[in-house]
Amino acid sequence: MRELAGKTAFVTGGAGGIGLSMAQAFAEAGMKVMIADIEADALGTAVESLRRITPDIEGARCDVTEAESVERAAQATFDRFGNVHVVCNNAGVAAGGGIDHISLDNWRWVIDVNLMGVLYGIRSFLPHIRAHGQGGHIVNTASMAGMQGGLGFSPYGASKFAVVSMSEGLHAQLRPHGIGVSVLCPSYVRTKIGESGRNRPERYGASQPLDPASPAAAMVAEIAKNLQAGLDPADVAARVIAAIRDDRLYIFTHPGMRAEVEDRFAAILAAMDAVTAP
Repeated sequence: MRELAGKTAFVTGGAGGIGLSMAQAFAEAGMKVMIADIEADALGTAVESLRRITPDIEGARCDVTEAESVERAAQATFDRFGNVHVVCNNAGVAAGGGIDHISLDNWRWVIDVNLMGVLYGIRSFLPHIRAHGQGGHIVNTASMAGMQGGLGFSPYGASKFAVVSMSEGLHAQLRPHGIGVSVLCPSYVRTKIGESGRNRPERYGASQPLDPASPAAAMVAEIAKNLQAGLDPADVAARVIAAIRDDRLYIFTHPGMRAEVEDRFAAILAAMDAVTAP
């Protein structure tokens, strides 16, 4: 989709971090933008800020763990702006701990936001995009954690691997119909994902504290440092815009991660080579 001006974008997790930067980039490209977020105060602040760029900005409070909430946000977008062309399923959370120590509530919360939230976004908008026939593009936010396994963040990694797989399948399904799909796989970016427990719905119970002496706690501390020194979200948004215009499936932001991806696939290929034919 080369021309973005005059079209409409929808972004979940749009009140901060990568989502807000994507919304700003879309607004600066001449698009109308609906941002959806669970955090009401931040949502209002973001809408006010973006309206300095264009009046064609709206916000919808949305809990992506609930299909009905995403559907309501989608309908609000159709009612306000008409046809929607770009959908960014971006909301995400993280929880750490050893795989046998992470509570089932933590697993459900991370999977419901990071994976089911993406699915709900696709299901809420794809029939509409197909029906209007003007083309479109879906961007699903995964992570480099969806390209490589990692100690201490099993729910997060599992959810992001699933988003990569879902996006690859969706890309193959929609390519013949002129609808693009991208999967965004950033590494460390300056966002508040390390504080995502602040928006945890009550039905998932209280956040589970980590044992300060555990490897997972040490990893969380290291990740917090890396996030503070991470990439500017605006740089990520610029890569997203370029990928939409160039119709690229994979969006990477940290070329230095190439070696780790190569190591993983080298191990996979070596294991395949070791299989002897029956």
